[in-house]
Amino acid sequence: MQRRTGWTAIAVLWCGIGLQAQEATVPRGPHGAAEEAYQAKVFDMLGTNLNIPAGVSEKYWNAMIPKGNEATPERVALGKKLYFDTRLSADGTVSCATCHDVTRGFTDQIPTSEGIRKQFGKRNAPTNLNAGVLHNMFWDGRSPSLDHQAMQPIINPVEMGVENDEATIIAPIKDDPEYQKMFQAAYGRDVNYADIGLALGAFERTLNFFDSPFRRYLAGDENAISADAKEGWKLFNREGRCVTCHTMSPSNPVGSDSKFHNIGIAAKKQNFEELARTALHALEQNDSEEELDRLAIATDMSELGRFMVTKEKADIGAFRTPLLTNIGITGPYMHDGSLATLWDVVDHYNKGGEPNLYLDGGMEPLNLTDRQVDQLVAFLFSLTDVRFAQQNAKMYAEQKALAATSRSNRDTEKATRKVLTFEDYSRNHQPKGAEK
Repeated sequence: MQRRTGWTAIAVLWCGIGLQAQEATVPRGPHGAAEEAYQAKVFDMLGTNLNIPAGVSEKYWNAMIPKGNEATPERVALGKKLYFDTRLSADGTVSCATCHDVTRGFTDQIPTSEGIRKQFGKRNAPTNLNAGVLHNMFWDGRSPSLDHQAMQPIINPVEMGVENDEATIIAPIKDDPEYQKMFQAAYGRDVNYADIGLALGAFERTLNFFDSPFRRYLAGDENAISADAKEGWKLFNREGRCVTCHTMSPSNPVGSDSKFHNIGIAAKKQNFEELARTALHALEQNDSEEELDRLAIATDMSELGRFMVTKEKADIGAFRTPLLTNIGITGPYMHDGSLATLWDVVDHYNKGGEPNLYLDGGMEPLNLTDRQVDQLVAFLFSLTDVRFAQQNAKMYAEQKALAATSRSNRDTEKATRKVLTFEDYSRNHQPKGAEK
């Protein structure tokens, strides 16, 4: 494969300037996402292709592609058509693009996603931009590949809600002459459920958006990012300790270690021990992949994270380290969408997270000043691909305005270690009758 060197000027112009100008007139579907036909047109202007992303190790990239599903134009075309097709849902209203909206950073920009019959799940939809370099899928890593992951929402009762029966799943499209030709061209087989997953995986591996101002800065363009963002990069690697989990390198350019950590997001509202016992009982009754998917999306057991997969106590409340590329346009943040702005995110880390028995050992107060928090946020916004420059600028302005009036995780007492995290936890979890 040859490496991509760029994309058309018109794509940059349209996505960088025109998208936001047209926001008010974007046609919306029943769940708030842009209509699929409109999204497909927007997508065509982004200039994606089959080439290895510039700056990504060729050996690493090829190792991430499952054998037998190497990208071809036919497979990508089939995956694209499926991605925007609402017929894959039980009521014909939801497609992959409903929760991974092209006009919204390939996510839905709401805390948790809406599926069929106006149901809301318990988890935030991660962007699928650059997901091709992830080692596992979903917040809890319960899926090993894009191809496998793409099949799960179709049969999840909250998301697309189709019965887990191949004949039922493919019924809306199996007699479509165009699909029949495309499946044969892509995989040499008739329409089938497994190849739906393969094709969607092949398509999503073209969603590579790495050309951020920050990467241009690393390549030698000193003017690509602001002075604040440059200071934020230093903080990212030093006082902020972000690089501990959000590693960045040529073989891992997305800013995730693909591991699982409890950073205390759900700890304030959940009794982890009681919830874990409930989960173990439920999984003893039914530990199928389908049931695990349902419990993770539709119940409070969602908050247990990786524990639902491994059943190991060390994984209680642990979730996969998210990608940092394009982070500015993919909020709200965390597995439950509970943090509205990147200021909230940095404040959460600055105070050392929310205390709980399973808090990751790397979580500790950082003692960052407000000025340093601003600089770290400036750096994070520099990680968005230039094709989304206008949307990124809009999100920065909106988040900054919101953060100026409401920063839900700002706690200077904990950040400066005037109150220690373990002391706070002990004080709030004394046995009954032990209070003084």
